[in-house]
Amino acid sequence: MEWEVIEGNWEEYRRQVKAQWSKLTNDHVTAIAGRRDRLLGQIQESYGVMKDEAERQISAFQKYLRDSRPS
Repeated sequence: MEWEVIEGNWEEYRRQVKAQWSKLTNDHVTAIAGRRDRLLGQIQESYGVMKDEAERQISAFQKYLRDSRPS
């Protein structure tokens, strides 16, 4: 799934983002507003991980969303 789809439907994906990264508050998720770069930075800050690890997590999340979509 392309990130533009997630960004364009952010309200639909908020709950899944919160489930994946439970340390993110509702305020964080609102401020991220579907922006991948903001999510990346917030994961780094909230979880204390390096950029490459945050990128890996986001890519895995995108793959999960793509694979779980009905055909």
